[in-house]
Amino acid sequence: MPRSSSPERGFTLLEVLVALAIFAVLAVAVSTASQRILVQSQGLQDRLFASWIADNHLLEMRLQPALAPGQRSVEVMFGQRRWTLQESRQRLGATGLLEVQVRVGLAADRQVLHQATGWQGGSDASR
Repeated sequence: MPRSSSPERGFTLLEVLVALAIFAVLAVAVSTASQRILVQSQGLQDRLFASWIADNHLLEMRLQPALAPGQRSVEVMFGQRRWTLQESRQRLGATGLLEVQVRVGLAADRQVLHQATGWQGGSDASR
């Protein structure tokens, strides 16, 4: 077979290996960044659910007769997960109002993800 006088053009094996190495490094970086985003979005969802649970609890509390000052802990199911709700009630001077602080977190790890405050009782409690 006769050889042509023009040299063939193409990539050498070394150039292909360097390109594959660069691609592999970029793929690992993208994979790591994607994993971090997923972890952060799960944490954001947990904090959002905790705020909904706290707000729902404060709204339900306003519809019920005022409880005595004190503390209690309740476990609730929300979003197919178990949550711990810690409620602390204390009287505010002679106003007749109770300040209610609610802390919500996942039951498994006991970390507080959201905290909310509401008031109950007195003439302006429902406002």
